Amino acid sequence: MARAKIALLLTVVYAGACRGTGVPPHPRIVQPGAPGHASRVIAADIATDLSRVSFTGADVRFMQDMIHHHAQALDMTALVPERTGRKDMRLLAERIEVSQEDEIRMMQRWLEARGQKAPGVHDHHAPGAVLMPGMLNAEEMARLAAVKGPDFDRLFLEGMIKHHGGALIMVRELFAVPGAAQESEIFAFVSDVDADQRMEIDRMRAMLVAR
Repeated sequence: MARAKIALLLTVVYAGACRGTGVPPHPRIVQPGAPGHASRVIAADIATDLSRVSFTGADVRFMQDMIHHHAQALDMTALVPERTGRKDMRLLAERIEVSQEDEIRMMQRWLEARGQKAPGVHDHHAPGAVLMPGMLNAEEMARLAAVKGPDFDRLFLEGMIKHHGGALIMVRELFAVPGAAQESEIFAFVSDVDADQRMEIDRMRAMLVAR
């Protein structure tokens, strides 16, 4: 998945319009906001502090939990080829599979590079594993695996909309933690997750209506 390179390494925006060859003497420093929030102008000393920001415990937990969350999405997409007759369903599942496999690898690398435990793609099946927001429980997964055709299409779309909605909750909760999601790499990733999941929810809702 091509990721937007969101500049948490703060963007310098020149104040006013340049006239002729003159350059405004006092540029403004703009910090991008979290998804759904406006950017804000910050002072140079704050920008200097932010440029040295590191990851937090909340960032680590988010990455670990999101690996579990993405891994279940792969369980769901694996059911699609043998249970649907719709080409658009297969294409949707392929897109989700490719993007979330790529993101799982990225999250595992991020954690390993910082000396943190990186869950595997099957760890969410372990006894006592906690379900992240939006994840389907065992009964819901069994029901999905037991049907085919239009019934499967409906349950899959409803389940994946719920699943993606859970990812949005996780993003919102991370940004609510003071100091979290400030490191440039995780800020870019989390912002991408928010944007991508919203777009796919809209697409799946349209598919659900058109089925």
